Amino acid sequence: MWSIVLMGLAGLLVGGALSFRQQHKPLWTQIGFYTLAGMSLLAAYLLTLPGS
Repeated sequence: MWSIVLMGLAGLLVGGALSFRQQHKPLWTQIGFYTLAGMSLLAAYLLTLPGS
């Protein structure tokens, strides 16, 4: 269940990063959003491993 929520959160974060790119916002905001999305996907993957 939580892995699905984290994958959805990652999708929202990537969408936010793309939105900031279109609005010509600072690069660090885009990098931050992509980093958080990657961490969210990693956490979702780790939750699917056996024993967790």
